[in-house]
Amino acid sequence: MSTRRRFTATLLAAGAALASPAGWASDEAPIHLLVGFPAGGGTDVIARLLAEKLQAELGRSVVVENRPGAGGQIAAQQLKAARPDGSTVFL
Repeated sequence: MSTRRRFTATLLAAGAALASPAGWASDEAPIHLLVGFPAGGGTDVIARLLAEKLQAELGRSVVVENRPGAGGQIAAQQLKAARPDGSTVFL
């Protein structure tokens, strides 16, 4: 599978997983997309592309938050402490 097709398939799968509004408490609250790596890296680029697509599709603001350090554990801990309303996603 080519890199472009793999990238597109990944974006579509992530979008489908995030598109289910069943667990979201409020349609006005922004979606926080936590990235466990520094800005400018490959994961950050994918997160920002995904955020653009989600904003266009869902009509909600998506905030990409980079929390680098400890191999992604800092972002994972922030996810663990977040309210379980489905508005915080870890990438």
